[in-house]
Amino acid sequence: MLAALQRSLTYFPDPTRPTPAESDVPELSPVALETEDGLSLLAWHASPRVSGAPSLAYFHGNAGHIGMRGFKVRAYLNAGLGVLLTTWRGYSGNPGRPTEDGLYADGRAARAFLRAHGCSDERQILYGESLGTGVAVHLAREATPAVLVLEAPFSSIMDIASGRFPLLPVRPLIVDRFDSAAKIGRVRAPVLIVHGERDRTIPVRQARKLFKRAAEPKEAVFIPEADHADLVDFGLPAIVLEFLARHGLAPATE
Repeated sequence: MLAALQRSLTYFPDPTRPTPAESDVPELSPVALETEDGLSLLAWHASPRVSGAPSLAYFHGNAGHIGMRGFKVRAYLNAGLGVLLTTWRGYSGNPGRPTEDGLYADGRAARAFLRAHGCSDERQILYGESLGTGVAVHLAREATPAVLVLEAPFSSIMDIASGRFPLLPVRPLIVDRFDSAAKIGRVRAPVLIVHGERDRTIPVRQARKLFKRAAEPKEAVFIPEADHADLVDFGLPAIVLEFLARHGLAPATE
């Protein structure tokens, strides 16, 4: 039963299709991302305040819709970064159904969009949140970005499933594996991991496992009081912006 229902236990799409203004990010404009398998997906985009400054591609987690992440990119817009806030197939009114390979294709479409708008891979900040970290790690292995930022990451879906169902042989049954632990060592970009010590959705040990396997340069911030979804309340944007500054990606000023 778990094997048959696993995708319904992994993805929780919300079909709501809000506007940027409704989500308190009126600077962002709706755009279409064209995937390699023929889908046209909603995303919200703003160019950097200064031409040539970096752009951040935001890959959200497994539940909700695009508007629920508006507050998460506010600090990066205020800092002058370009922002591409994406959402997955099957989410936010998009066509298609989410799968591991499908989400990788959605992520590639986001990177292609940024390239087409003058932002080379070397100026792209790949930012993954929860499930989105699995996509961000995969994409960073395929083509090296400026940096890779992982908010509340997991090591693999197999690790999550075996932790939740310790008495069942779930590992060989997993279809969408998102095995970041097997991939992150081949990422050649600087890596930042931020995780809450009190995370009850993805145990912090999974983030520590990723950090151990990541190549240098890498940094990790484990916040003692934070859970899974409240890292912004514990200074996450400032942590990210300071990390970007240390790697020469501070937003340019006019």
